[in-house]
Amino acid sequence: MAKVESFTLDHTKVKAPYVRLITVEEGPKGDKISNYDLRLVQPNENAIPTGGLHTIEHLLASLLRDRLDGVIDCSPFGCRTGFHLIVWGEHSTAEVARALKSSLEEIRDIITWEDVPGTTIKTCGNYKDHSLFSAKEWSKKILSEGISDDPFIRNVVE
Repeated sequence: MAKVESFTLDHTKVKAPYVRLITVEEGPKGDKISNYDLRLVQPNENAIPTGGLHTIEHLLASLLRDRLDGVIDCSPFGCRTGFHLIVWGEHSTAEVARALKSSLEEIRDIITWEDVPGTTIKTCGNYKDHSLFSAKEWSKKILSEGISDDPFIRNVVE
């Protein structure tokens, strides 16, 4: 079985919330794809309920694309502690952390239910499992703790 870098990370040593560069892969033509760990809550101590995580996922899909070039995908971890962010090229963890912070601020302060994309039976595979209230509350909690651009040392971005 192939070794997956994320499964070698000592989850007891990290200090969430943070952004961590997992890997940069280079294709045969030199194209680079970066994978980031957007860890919103402390592993094995907390998990975002599926309704809130699902709504955050749908919102980050758009909000991060508004803030960062080259976003390919933003997908939740099965453990419900954060997301993988896949992008073309490379961004610093500080740049990604600032984009994440700004996105969560928009969720907390501005977003209304009408703004949440993909919430109908035609546009979502589990459209009944959303909670904007939960998304806002978790965004508020995460922002109150600050988002670090380092997984091991709290270096909170402004």
